[in-house]
Amino acid sequence: MKRITQLTIAIASILLFTACGAATSPANKTVAGNLDEAIKAIAESNAIYFQAFAKGDSSIFIDRYAEDCCIMAPEAPQLCGPIAPLEFFRIAYHQIGLRNGKFITTAIYGDGVEYVTEEGLWQSFDANGKMFDDGKFLVLWKKTPKGWKMFRDSFSSNHPQH
Repeated sequence: MKRITQLTIAIASILLFTACGAATSPANKTVAGNLDEAIKAIAESNAIYFQAFAKGDSSIFIDRYAEDCCIMAPEAPQLCGPIAPLEFFRIAYHQIGLRNGKFITTAIYGDGVEYVTEEGLWQSFDANGKMFDDGKFLVLWKKTPKGWKMFRDSFSSNHPQH
């Protein structure tokens, strides 16, 4: 009986040692590093996203998106391709009156190798700084030669349409 207990402890120790080694393996460190890189890039992009509207500069907005992106706004057909960000910027700026906003990232999923998904909340402000809408979003980010870019951008309001 004592021998079985010692064997069980030895096997458990080996399994524990192996599991701990796997958690710190170079491959896992690389994946964690990739995700950290993506998280940092997303935070940097989100920090300047609404400057495009505050400054009336569509180039800032366009640079957030991959060339093969799709923007999926509520109650509208999706806009896809290299001109989609400019089309959306024009609608948001000229028709909706968006002048500033805020993103609140609540989660980021993925391994950070090619794609990650960002989940969060957003707020939109008019020229007087008044919040006129808020909601939730999911963005699929893609790693491109130009860095992490929004590949699929889908969002909806928390309020019924008037």
